[in-house]
Amino acid sequence: MDQVLGQVLRNAVWERLDMLTDLANRADAQSLVSVARSELPRLTEAWRAMLKMHEPDERGDCPTCSTRWHRCKAPCSVWQVAHEHLVAGGLAPQQSTADSRLQGRRKSPVPAQGRPVPAPSAAETTGRHALVNPRRAVTA
Repeated sequence: MDQVLGQVLRNAVWERLDMLTDLANRADAQSLVSVARSELPRLTEAWRAMLKMHEPDERGDCPTCSTRWHRCKAPCSVWQVAHEHLVAGGLAPQQSTADSRLQGRRKSPVPAQGRPVPAPSAAETTGRHALVNPRRAVTA
């Protein structure tokens, strides 16, 4: 049941992001101002909440990314992505290599060579983002 709920949540988030991207690319100026006023505070709060979960602990480790057997030193990948897209990306907008790999996987998922890829569950085979498989999107 957790897998199904997880897929439903992921699909909803991907669809919301797609909708906002479409609006940014196609809406008139008045609509963009309206969307910016309603969505920018929500997006900044979402980033803050996520980054707060990845704040380094007293040892300088990310408590969310670290496991019992492997400590992840700060800045973790979440902070690195945040910096790339919110700070550096604002100065020189460009698509990173990691983004293009993930984008390519979302559009046409290709199994990683040398590793078996499990068959998608029923939850992963429905909806607009049914081909988004988090097990594949995370591996590089």
